[in-house]
Amino acid sequence: ERKIKMLDWKWIKENKEATEEALQKRGMDSEILEELFSEDEKRRTVQREVDILRQKRNEISRLVASLKREGQDPQDALREGEKIAEEIKEKEEKLREIEEQWKEKLLFIPNIPHSTVPVGKDENDNQEVKRWGEPRDFSFTPRPHWEIGEGLDILDFERGAKIASSRFTVLKGEGAFLERALINFMLDLHTQKHHYREIFPPFLVNTKSLIGTGQLPKFYEDLYHCQDDLHLIPTAEVPVTNLHSEEVLREEQLPLYYVAYSACFRREAGSYGKDVRGLIRQHQFNKVELVKFALPENSYEELESLLRDAEEVLQILNLPYRVVALCTGDLGFSASKTYDIEVWIPSQNRYREISSCSNFEDFQARRANIRFRNKEGKMRYVHTLNGSGLAVGRTLVAILENYQEEDGTVTIPEALRPYLRGLKSITPQFEAR
Repeated sequence: ERKIKMLDWKWIKENKEATEEALQKRGMDSEILEELFSEDEKRRTVQREVDILRQKRNEISRLVASLKREGQDPQDALREGEKIAEEIKEKEEKLREIEEQWKEKLLFIPNIPHSTVPVGKDENDNQEVKRWGEPRDFSFTPRPHWEIGEGLDILDFERGAKIASSRFTVLKGEGAFLERALINFMLDLHTQKHHYREIFPPFLVNTKSLIGTGQLPKFYEDLYHCQDDLHLIPTAEVPVTNLHSEEVLREEQLPLYYVAYSACFRREAGSYGKDVRGLIRQHQFNKVELVKFALPENSYEELESLLRDAEEVLQILNLPYRVVALCTGDLGFSASKTYDIEVWIPSQNRYREISSCSNFEDFQARRANIRFRNKEGKMRYVHTLNGSGLAVGRTLVAILENYQEEDGTVTIPEALRPYLRGLKSITPQFEAR
């Protein structure tokens, strides 16, 4: 079993070649690593200079005391001491600046991929793990969800853009009802069957929380920033993972399972021209998130069970999907290993991501300082995991497209009908309400 301690500078120094190899597998060069080592050498050089000056200051302090005891004039020694004190102050300020730059660079080093992660450059090198369900054989050409939603008068893209901007959508009538039903259905499944504890977190978090889970400083441009050191959350992963930041848990408390609904906010800064129509890539969307805190020796078993919990949502809704293991070049910044669940979208004739289930090992726990005390009394970092269970808007998309009929009607999956007061289908509307 690997014992990689990301953000542990001692480990990086002792395993420089392994770190360089991991960066290369992720498609990164080792320039940032060389900068880190250079900054570290500067840091240690200045620290040695400070230590020498402090030693000299101590020697002068002893000399002043000795001169006073002997009745001699200590003024020359006092002046020398003042001069050294000023030098120490300047060196310490320089040391602080170097350490800040060094820590900033260290925060840009991604997690080490697990040994089972396939090596590859991009999403084309991801490996399919399994498929579930058979895509429906339509007797007509399936329409995209935005046409279906507008025909049913449940999705209003124009008014969303009018009151906010592009990539915001208004859900109306049965559309809003279905979105709410999906949220409640997912929360009930995960709390009642899978035994996650529900959390309703703030939708705003501070900078420290975003550093803890790895969104900052690297992904600053993807976030919406507010006043008072607050930022809109890109996912409930951030507030829920940080529930235990700066805490020491007991071994017997682990594993901890949490589930949270939240609205999510993303600027999608690097997605210009991608999925400009419909609900696939929105600036605001709803998601039900699963978060785990696990013992290091069990975290990969927990990843597999997390994946099964997320998959079950699609199985109950009878939506075809596949699971892929992300390759090193497509792996998220903080993750050691990730499975993507991709649901079948008929109008695109392809599978699209609806959940990412990841093990971060102790990467986030080190940044957020989340530890546990084992039975022997030793302090260790927990392993954190999370996954969407599921992205609600994309689940809505999958239902509209997979359950559409030729006349524009959409059948409601049976499992959702109790959440919709028995509603069995949504029929086309010809007048806006």
